[in-house]
Amino acid sequence: MNLAATYFGANGWLLEFGACRVLVDPWLTGQLSFPPGPWLLNGRLPRDWAVPDNLDLLLLSQGLPDHAHPETLQLLPRDLKIVGSPSAAKLVGRLGFTQVTPLHPGESTNIAGLTIRATAGAMVPSIENGYFISNADGKIYLEPHGFLDSKIESQSVDAVITPVVDLGLPLAGAFVKGRQVLPELLKRFEPSTVLASTAGGNVRFEGLLSSFMQMEGSAKDVAEIMPAQVKFIDPEPGKRYALTSKQSLV
Repeated sequence: MNLAATYFGANGWLLEFGACRVLVDPWLTGQLSFPPGPWLLNGRLPRDWAVPDNLDLLLLSQGLPDHAHPETLQLLPRDLKIVGSPSAAKLVGRLGFTQVTPLHPGESTNIAGLTIRATAGAMVPSIENGYFISNADGKIYLEPHGFLDSKIESQSVDAVITPVVDLGLPLAGAFVKGRQVLPELLKRFEPSTVLASTAGGNVRFEGLLSSFMQMEGSAKDVAEIMPAQVKFIDPEPGKRYALTSKQSLV
């Protein structure tokens, strides 16, 4: 069994399910900004990343620029298979991608040798997606904002990819709820591994909103309270992590 994950910072991952290679929510190059412009919020990576080789699938949880980053998407082949939330699917369709499968929460598809099931994620402003991704090599659950679909049944997964801190703005509250959701993720999915996502990678933000952002919790705090049977990884960008598949232990 071969299950592995490589982090690129922010929400971006390369997941390997055996020979199947899945790029998730990539921001690999260029700056990141949101309407109405960079003056509101502008992000910079500490370094650019090359597009991974031999991709089988692009998986997009949201249609917002920090998940479906336009400059990065322009680097990808237009015939790459894509699964995404409805808003992400519309975006890549406008960019000329030809093999796009939109998934609403609760829907599933089998593509590139994987079973992918969408779950209800964050409302930003429409409801976006989390995912279960699986094949014979393992099963991963990911949702980048720490919003857990109440309709998801308890089940066993090999790894959970989730934020582990809360991020928010005064008065508006938290828009990333990793610190709040983590205990329930551990209870409901009993993962072998938890990988911290969303707030990592030494991304630098500027602009009006950056000075008001508030963070609660830290990866260090999580490491101290993680159950002994669960491996916690605060990933170093660019490093490939081999993950334990429960199927390989049987």
